[in-house]
Amino acid sequence: MSESVAWDGLPEPLRARLADVAATAVGALPESDVPVPLRRLARFTPAKRARLGAALLLAELTSSAAFRATVLAWWAEHRPGELTVGADDPLTAAAAAVLAGDEKAADAVAATARRADAAELRAERDTALARVDKLSTELERLRSELAEARSQVRSVDGRRDADYQQLRRRVSEQGARLRAALDAQAGAEQTAEHARRVADEELAAMREELRRERERADGERRRADRAAGEVAAARQAAREARQADEVRLGLLIDTLGGAVAGLRRELALGGGGPRPADLVAGVRAAGAETASDHLAALDALLAIPSVHLVVDGYNVSKTGYPELPLADQRARLVGQLGALAARTGVEVTVVFDGAGLVSAPVRGARGVRVLFSDKGVLADDVIRSLVAAEPEGRPVVVATSDRAVVESVRRRGAHAVPSTVLLARLVRP
Repeated sequence: MSESVAWDGLPEPLRARLADVAATAVGALPESDVPVPLRRLARFTPAKRARLGAALLLAELTSSAAFRATVLAWWAEHRPGELTVGADDPLTAAAAAVLAGDEKAADAVAATARRADAAELRAERDTALARVDKLSTELERLRSELAEARSQVRSVDGRRDADYQQLRRRVSEQGARLRAALDAQAGAEQTAEHARRVADEELAAMREELRRERERADGERRRADRAAGEVAAARQAAREARQADEVRLGLLIDTLGGAVAGLRRELALGGGGPRPADLVAGVRAAGAETASDHLAALDALLAIPSVHLVVDGYNVSKTGYPELPLADQRARLVGQLGALAARTGVEVTVVFDGAGLVSAPVRGARGVRVLFSDKGVLADDVIRSLVAAEPEGRPVVVATSDRAVVESVRRRGAHAVPSTVLLARLVRP
């Protein structure tokens, strides 16, 4: 190769053509003729070899005259006339001169460089001309917009003048209306002032009337307060008298009960003498009709010392709250009986039929014994057994409205009260 050609200074188009020429030859050469650094490129396509291996191909062409000769020989053998110094394409001719080391290679390279510079200048010129055309178009557009804006400004100026004249007319009209409104306001203020004076006079008269009415109302209220005080005093006196009577009655009953119990202990009497229940006023002997269907009589019975209250559970609960399920009836009745036992200290036993019981039995409240009859046994029979099991002389009260139960327990000396009376006692505080 001619020493006047510097591979580092070759124009870029010429370097690309040389890489393309070498890549085409490398792909067709035998592996033994391909330099070792380029053998892995031989498996690529020519375009990929020229793009990815351009640096390696140019480095091998620069350093190896044998490789340059091999490339020229392949082109001369397989594509004769395409890669020659006299080729029609100046770039191809320059590549052939550089590979062959021709003495005119420097001139061909210089011509290629000039053509590349000229092509670059033409490209820059074309770019500049295109930008000039674009700027010219933009300038024409701006001129058109400016003319349109000026036209709009003139139109706006005309409308503004018209609006100004119209506003002047409106201001003049509004001024006339304002003067008329001010005159009307002055007249209205005079009318309002007159109405205010009249209203003040009427208000003063109404206040005076209200004061007199309040004085009358105060007098009526004082009289009503005195009457209410007298009524309250009368009620208090009646309440105190009733409480005194109840206290005296309770003391009398306790005295009678204690006296009878003491006599029994001293005389060691069995069941032949009178029992505490026989001493309660208003109660007749077993088997006869009694006045125990009254609350006062029931209270008297429950006040007897050591009295035992036996309750026919479902008879009472179905009388008092039949709309509830049986389990809720049992719970409600046992709760009320527990409250009664807590207030009075009475021993309470409630008996329910155990037949058909599907839910867990209710637990007894404090002071209340809850019993369920066995299968095949009626609660009525359990109540009769409870009355028969009591010792002779102990007072027993059975709450039921079952006539058969009432008759049987009365024959055994127990007192019977209707279910409605017990229910009334349970709800009374």
